[in-house]
Amino acid sequence: MSPTTQGAIVLIATLIVLLSGAPVAFGLGALSIVFLLLFQGFDSMQVVAETFYAGLNDFTLVSIPMFVMMGAAIGSSPAGKDLYEALDRWLYRLPGGLALSNIGACAVFAALTGSSPACCAAIGKMGIPEMRKRGYPDEIATGSICAGGTLGILIPPSITFILYGIATETSIGRLFLAGVMPGLLLTGLFMLWTMFALWRRGFRSHAIDFRYSWREKWQSVPKVAPFIAIIVGVMYVLYGGVATPSEAAGVGAALCVILAVLIYRMWQPRDWWQILRDTTRESLMILMIIGAAVLFGYMLTSLYLTQTLAQAIAEMHVNRWVLMGLINLFLLVSGFFIPPAAIILMTSPILLPIIRAAGFDPVWFGVIVTINMEIGLIHPPVGLNIYIVNSIAPDVPLMKVIWGTVPYVLCMFLAIIILCLFPDIATWLPDTLMGPVRTK
Repeated sequence: MSPTTQGAIVLIATLIVLLSGAPVAFGLGALSIVFLLLFQGFDSMQVVAETFYAGLNDFTLVSIPMFVMMGAAIGSSPAGKDLYEALDRWLYRLPGGLALSNIGACAVFAALTGSSPACCAAIGKMGIPEMRKRGYPDEIATGSICAGGTLGILIPPSITFILYGIATETSIGRLFLAGVMPGLLLTGLFMLWTMFALWRRGFRSHAIDFRYSWREKWQSVPKVAPFIAIIVGVMYVLYGGVATPSEAAGVGAALCVILAVLIYRMWQPRDWWQILRDTTRESLMILMIIGAAVLFGYMLTSLYLTQTLAQAIAEMHVNRWVLMGLINLFLLVSGFFIPPAAIILMTSPILLPIIRAAGFDPVWFGVIVTINMEIGLIHPPVGLNIYIVNSIAPDVPLMKVIWGTVPYVLCMFLAIIILCLFPDIATWLPDTLMGPVRTK
């Protein structure tokens, strides 16, 4: 049987399993074992356990439960409420000031958690009821939170960047720095659209003569200061030569624990049971997907499927931007159905040689991949953030939530185009702080 025929069978079977709703890790693992048995016989089973273990035998993976714990500790506290209330006092004069405050809070929260669902849930629980109480249109109240939550996988520290770095052997420190400017760009685009949409409707959340005094504004600053201190602390130990990404994750988790205990008085056993439970559950899910994806990648390589695909794309002889457009389309459609972790771990090793051959920067491409994954988080049928927001505001029809995300999806498309035209937006900061990458 030719590699092309084998590839078609593997592709169809993989789509069926993933779309069936089966757990991604178990689905990929079962597919890998079945196809190795089918095409290579029982002798191939000798390497299954070794390959799965090798996928997890990486010290960098220690950073994943640490960053997940950061998100769990902050997400279980009133931190999200404090963030957006403080920002509201400074942004209330702008059209849709409270919506902008929520998007800004999502951006800051993203720098503390690295998790989109945690960011969306923590800010949405406070922000959506408050916006609706003040008369914000439902589609903007829900759509802005859905979109703002996606910043959790773009603004560092990002679990998505960690997975991409592991899968492609790209510097995680560079990826973190590369996500800063695009993250701010996307935050700005979200805010601009929200202001325009509400200005066009003539909406005001406060009376014309309403004012926060300067005293009230400055009183809100201490609520934000601890979060800024944590972000600065993690960035300092990471880029100041003090610690590796894994060790920096431990520092971030420790700082978030201290914040939760000292400021929010979260020292009750039931509070920490929930934090540790959520950390263990999400970390194990991600690590199981990593091990299964490595095994799946081994299966694809041993059957020469990845080599055949790479050669077929290389022989297309198309313009490199046409190639990039096709890759973006592939990532976009995949993100509609498959979780980001599975896509990155399955496709990045295949796409990286093609990207390098076309002359694209792997760090820049990591940012492009992540924005595509963001789109999948607010687009059905997977659209995890949509369902999180719908559970927060169950009386808002699901279709209204979905239509509310459409303008923000277009903002993400615009961000990808801007990054393609001006790739230095992503690469300038890592090249400036860490020096340009030396090519061999």
